[in-house]
Amino acid sequence: MKESQAEFNAILCLSPEEHEQFIEQKKIEILEYHLQNNSYYRHFVGKSEIENWNDVPVMTKKDFQKPLTERLSRGFTEKTVFKNKTSGSSGDPFIFAKDKYAHAITWASIIYRFGWYGIDFNKSYQARFYGIPLDFIGYTKERIKDFLGQRYRFTIFDLSDAVLEKVLQKFKKKKFDYINGYTSSIVLFAKFLQKKNIILTDFCPTLKVCMVTSEMLFKEDKVLMEKQFGIPVVNEYGASELDLIAFQNLDGEWQVNAETLFVEILDENNQSVPNGTEGKVVITSLYNKAHPFIRYDIGDIGILDERSTLDHPILKKLIGRTNDIAVLPSGKKSPGLTFYYVTKSIIEDDGNVKEFIIRQTKIDAFEIDYVSEKELMATQIDKIKQAIDLYLEPNLNFTFYRKESLQRTARGKLKQFQSLI
Repeated sequence: MKESQAEFNAILCLSPEEHEQFIEQKKIEILEYHLQNNSYYRHFVGKSEIENWNDVPVMTKKDFQKPLTERLSRGFTEKTVFKNKTSGSSGDPFIFAKDKYAHAITWASIIYRFGWYGIDFNKSYQARFYGIPLDFIGYTKERIKDFLGQRYRFTIFDLSDAVLEKVLQKFKKKKFDYINGYTSSIVLFAKFLQKKNIILTDFCPTLKVCMVTSEMLFKEDKVLMEKQFGIPVVNEYGASELDLIAFQNLDGEWQVNAETLFVEILDENNQSVPNGTEGKVVITSLYNKAHPFIRYDIGDIGILDERSTLDHPILKKLIGRTNDIAVLPSGKKSPGLTFYYVTKSIIEDDGNVKEFIIRQTKIDAFEIDYVSEKELMATQIDKIKQAIDLYLEPNLNFTFYRKESLQRTARGKLKQFQSLI
């Protein structure tokens, strides 16, 4: 961390001209590194040298749906990297890796941006609205990490009024400095406070700021949260396999990370579009040597502001990344991201399940469409049903349909969860 923070701080001190040179140099370095040291990437590209950056092929989530060991660069093993799963919120889940230095400089980036709002990761106490594994080992591990990381986690699998009342009582008793978590979960908490005519800082005056992530933040929801919490609400756009991609700065701009990432907006032919024009968000991780994320189509549509420069890009608009709320027979409400913890049980490293979407068709009935090389076995379906009972509630009816392909939106997006009721 000391080494990565020193390098990150040095990047921040670069002049605009020096920063442009830095970006161009890091792009070439990471491309040449993976062409020379990653047989998977070299095979994907089809040659060992590329002269023009625009000739570098665009990668998609589907390109990573094979065993991780086949995708690691020379000199790295699963034991020497940081390894994790993507949330699958786009419907295309996969396992990824970062080398330890890349993981460290990711945290340097996060620490720096949270620091804009007076948040110190070593001292500030976080009210965390995130999911948590419910098996004993996974649950215990996350609780220990929360304790060491100055966090108190509110699980988001049940957001009924009775549970939100307990959340409110925690805010009365604990001196939280900030709120961080899934947008939809925090919006539900704000609506609960609105119904009770409560301003959160009246009960927890130590609160400074709320950061929301993982889902679209609508303007009306931000206004509601800022009113009911009594603090600024900051919009974060990130991806676990990359870093913070964009983070709302003190001027209210969605400032793009130009220190550890190179973000492009491309058209359907993978050509750059002018600033102010809508296109695919395509990202290059400038530091990850263990695993290639080079011109990686993250699956979102966005627009860079016309004022953007290479050293100070601004994300004008992000299109997509919304999740519905599931309302269950008991009255329990669960955000769509809950289904990450359900579908996680079918995300195998062998890449069998390629895509999936979930629809709620009735109050107690759901359909799962999936694309796979092999049909799910009865034991796998039983495992999923057990996860459903654990994370949602018993007596829900799930029907599984294996498909050749899944229906996408006009923009080519898969919405992982959709409520039809």
